[in-house]
Amino acid sequence: MSKFELKLPQMGESVAEATLTTWLKEIGDTIEMDEAIFEIATDKVDSEVPSEVEGTLVERRFEVDDIIKVGEVVAVIEVAGDPLGTPSVENEAITEEEVEEPIAEIQQQVFDAKETVAKPVQDFSSSERFYSPLVKNIAKEEGISIAQLDTIPGTGKEGRVTKNDILAFIKNRGANGSAVVPETTEVKKEAAKPVEVKETPKSAPIPAATKTSTVQVTGTDEIIPLSRMGKLIAHHMVESVSTSAHVQSFIEVDVTNVVNWRNKIKKSFEEREGEKLTFTPIFMEAVAVAIKKFPLINVSLDGDNVIKKKNINLGMAAALPDGNLIVPVIKNADQLNLVGMAKTINDLANRARNNALKPDEIKDGTYTVTNVGSFGSVFGTPIINQPQVAILALGAIRKMPSVIETPEGDFIGVRSKMFLSHSYDHRVVNGALGGMFIKTVADYLEAWDVNREI
Repeated sequence: MSKFELKLPQMGESVAEATLTTWLKEIGDTIEMDEAIFEIATDKVDSEVPSEVEGTLVERRFEVDDIIKVGEVVAVIEVAGDPLGTPSVENEAITEEEVEEPIAEIQQQVFDAKETVAKPVQDFSSSERFYSPLVKNIAKEEGISIAQLDTIPGTGKEGRVTKNDILAFIKNRGANGSAVVPETTEVKKEAAKPVEVKETPKSAPIPAATKTSTVQVTGTDEIIPLSRMGKLIAHHMVESVSTSAHVQSFIEVDVTNVVNWRNKIKKSFEEREGEKLTFTPIFMEAVAVAIKKFPLINVSLDGDNVIKKKNINLGMAAALPDGNLIVPVIKNADQLNLVGMAKTINDLANRARNNALKPDEIKDGTYTVTNVGSFGSVFGTPIINQPQVAILALGAIRKMPSVIETPEGDFIGVRSKMFLSHSYDHRVVNGALGGMFIKTVADYLEAWDVNREI
């Protein structure tokens, strides 16, 4: 018997530590290859950490809520035999038969490895549903396609497919006498297995959201503890308000041309690109154009120094089904055309709702846009996402009576209008810059070419 040390893997270039949130296995439990052992939370995402070997869990070196550094040993697993394939020697002479036995074993391992490589590899990235490494391996071995896997009802946490769920599916499939032909794809050399990413970004150590309250609780009141992410958001918001000198500018925008153009083009766009065309990529394009004109909006304040960001990375606040919030980032947004912007936004939004974002996709934002209009709000006063210095809120688009100026005189007409609400840090962004920036966004939208082709 030998022991294998399971270490905390690298979760991303910027992640150095994580908080242990849940132990999924107890000491003495049997562990299978790729089976999740524990869950961790970083300041970006929550993740399951799978086992790299089969064996028995014999030691847990950290407790729930402990902070673990990348590379530290978290658990010890006892495995049968020597993982290096080296026979043990205890004061015995090594005979020729004893030498030949491990050689034959190694040859068999090489043969098995070749057989494994020859098998077709399924690509699970096409599915928006989360599957554990164990379930994926069973699916591969049993030739279960992604489409079939997506139809299996899950009984695990948040509807996840468990080992028992997929084994029951295989058993029923066998009883029905139906055969499945494995999907064939081009086989590539396997890379190291990444840690499965799930759920929403959360911080490792979470400070108290607010100061201790003296609120009186009666017997009829319900006490609902803040979730881990709720604590993180509460702390982040309070910290931002106490850090930045928030000030707002508001402007009303006539987006009639944008609305008419989108209505005209959206059907053909979806047929051609396979993507829906929402208003969001149009607004993001306008923001990127304005930032290029006023780059001092794209900065951070570090003590007495202003850090001017070279890249324009736009964060887009997205509401999650559980009521929490996440901000995926569109990297180098100014380099995307409208088609690329639409595809990137749709992809990030879909994976945000399914808790499938990667750590690098929710960091390095330089400016944030939030759509309060999706909930019917006309305008708002958003809180700056630190360490950025500004955030834009998009209000609801409404049909409004409006004065239309023409060479023949003024008329009253029905126009599609919305409010843009711009919050910025008055420590580094003065009223003139904040106002000119939002005016540039408005002018870009109002001058939209109704004959534009994409």
